[in-house]
Amino acid sequence: MRVLVTGANGFLGQLLVKRLLAAGSLRGQAIGTLLLLDMNLEGIAADPRLRLHPGSVTDPALLRRVLADGIDVVFHLVSIAGGAAERQYELGYEVNLQASLELLQQLRNRARPPVLVFASSVAVYGADLPPRLDEQAPAQPQLSYGAHKRMVEIALSDLARRGEVDGRALRLPGIVARPQAGQGLRSAFMSELMRCVAAGQPYQCPVSAAATAWWMSARCCVNNLLRAAELPLAHDAPRVWQLPVLHLSIGQVVDALAERFGEASRALVSYHPDAQLEAQFGRQPPLKTPQARALGLRHDGSATALVRNALELTPAVRRPAQGSPCHEA
Repeated sequence: MRVLVTGANGFLGQLLVKRLLAAGSLRGQAIGTLLLLDMNLEGIAADPRLRLHPGSVTDPALLRRVLADGIDVVFHLVSIAGGAAERQYELGYEVNLQASLELLQQLRNRARPPVLVFASSVAVYGADLPPRLDEQAPAQPQLSYGAHKRMVEIALSDLARRGEVDGRALRLPGIVARPQAGQGLRSAFMSELMRCVAAGQPYQCPVSAAATAWWMSARCCVNNLLRAAELPLAHDAPRVWQLPVLHLSIGQVVDALAERFGEASRALVSYHPDAQLEAQFGRQPPLKTPQARALGLRHDGSATALVRNALELTPAVRRPAQGSPCHEA
């Protein structure tokens, strides 16, 4: 089996590659070749199954070379984050939309449709959300990032209908805990909060303790990506799924952090709410996902498990008595 991961050296990509190499198989077949595509592939551990393709996903010729010998499964993770995509429209358009559509076009194969797992986003819903949300909620993106993700979802579903690409799109929530603030990722405060408290550093939180968001650890997210690739789907099955999420306030996450790191860690967190940021990322309502759960897609289970799973992905850090304040980037 030949498997491709785009964005392979990113936050989720690195963990996914490790999991694929450790498992050694996917969809009941041994992984013979694992192709990695990213701008920078330095630091990737050597493995005879790996084929490294450094370069931009926006290069159609590079995509043709990567796919020249055929492909069975693709995990399409690469993207320009929401804030950066809004500030640099052309870059977001090229990476998030044009490159994704070009990849879909090159994957078309009626005789042997490849499986494509696409990392979409809850950004497709926009910011003005109702008090409760379910899987039938309409997509109403209010940023170019969300609009481009939705466009790719539609294209993916259309090619699945045509029997040319076996597509599956997962709408990802806030994934934690990123090892460093994501460039252009306005929801980076979710990871910064966890990392700073774990390191014993003061943190100025840019949203209030009552702000609510949708959370998932990177470990759990990779489990869902792999599950999505494994699912046997009927030709007419839905192809876009909202992942189950943990709906937690900042206060609840701080409670879970205090449970792990001690009550004194609460004093590390101070609140300096940014009204615009909180309106966009701190008012997410409860979200019901029975269809996704029936497919075996899961959230972390609890705030305690979220903290444990998220922080297991970062190296241990000695906790100083005092540290420099952390700020949302």
